[in-house]
Amino acid sequence: MIHILVIEDEKRVADLLKIGLEENGYQVMVAYDGEMGLRLFRTNAFELIISDIILPKRNGFELCQEIRKADEQIPILMLTALGTADDKLEGFDVGADDYMVKPFDFRELLARVKALLKRRAVTNMEVVKELAYADLTINFERQEVTRNGVPIKLSPKEYNLLAYLVENAERVVSRVEIAEKVWNTHFDTGTNFIDVYINYLRKKMDKNFEVKLIHTKPGVGFILHA
Repeated sequence: MIHILVIEDEKRVADLLKIGLEENGYQVMVAYDGEMGLRLFRTNAFELIISDIILPKRNGFELCQEIRKADEQIPILMLTALGTADDKLEGFDVGADDYMVKPFDFRELLARVKALLKRRAVTNMEVVKELAYADLTINFERQEVTRNGVPIKLSPKEYNLLAYLVENAERVVSRVEIAEKVWNTHFDTGTNFIDVYINYLRKKMDKNFEVKLIHTKPGVGFILHA
């Protein structure tokens, strides 16, 4: 049985999540503040975490950072009443995998939970240890990125985005595709967070190298080629 940790201080929302998820075959534990959530995470085995951002004692961003120090792979779905692009970027920067704004449709949340769990299962089955393109190398075992032998430090989201671009090298990928395959969410035309992350990657991957690898196809998307 798949175990899910829900960290939510609004009892009504926490009860809704627990009942709904258990009706769909998941086993759920609930924490009502960030400290309790961290204790449960450290003393139990979970396959997925659903966490509010605004929490007593320790907020969702701080909680996500602590969880990522211990486990880089467990899917984290963040819930919040905050819905700006900056809020989403901050959540992704600290390691969140997906983001939903309250109030939400439980059916959509359930679909996202299934997508995150499916991606985790596929990731666990992967046998590819290294991926390379031009002078760029990604080592999946050590989660290390180098270009021409120079180590490049990336955040979890930057790393996942780069890996997807390399896996699809010399093919244009749209913002919609990136949103679905990297973020496991629907692309919101009102936000520019994908472009922001592309720019983050460019600064780290291309700025100090003569050959630029990440290119924009106006009105279409992005392509990685030498």
